[in-house]
Amino acid sequence: MLSIQDIANEIVAREGGYVNDPDDPGGATKYGVTIHTMRALGRDLNHDGRIDPSDVRLLEKSEAVEIFLTRYFDRPGLGTLPPALQASVFDMYVNAGVMAVKLLQRVLIKRGHKITDDGLLGPKTLAATRAEMAKGATAFVDAYGLARRDFYYALADARPASRKYARRKDGGKGGWITRAEEFISPALHLTPDQHRARVAHWN
Repeated sequence: MLSIQDIANEIVAREGGYVNDPDDPGGATKYGVTIHTMRALGRDLNHDGRIDPSDVRLLEKSEAVEIFLTRYFDRPGLGTLPPALQASVFDMYVNAGVMAVKLLQRVLIKRGHKITDDGLLGPKTLAATRAEMAKGATAFVDAYGLARRDFYYALADARPASRKYARRKDGGKGGWITRAEEFISPALHLTPDQHRARVAHWN
């Protein structure tokens, strides 16, 4: 099993270098770290008294990994989750923030647990998660991954500008979908035809 450090390094490698896509609410981004995160952390890397895209461009890979580990793993308490689930929730937390935990809670609610989707890993959420993992760890990790994939498709359904993240120009799976499926058992991955059928109404 990959360590959380390994997962953070993989996220940085996957996210790539500097981009500033007008369709991305995150704004200027490098290695998956947005300008909003850098402002929240006060990372004025060129020491000019303001945090703007020039600071994002200066971000080093090692600093991005440190931000992921401290802000998106340690701070929300993802280390309290069962180890087999941590990587998927961590990867989504980097991508979607607190929604990663809310989605976990919604999966648990659908399975009958009396909790709220407040985005906090409190004792009730953790107890419910451990109970489901005890029933079948792989099945529950898959259930979370499938919910995550559905979340991305639904987001693209509702926001046409985001569809390029779920569907490539050639019609294949976009980055959001392939990212979610990295944490789902291969047998549950959508075939190319299934994916195309899912997004056919976007045309």
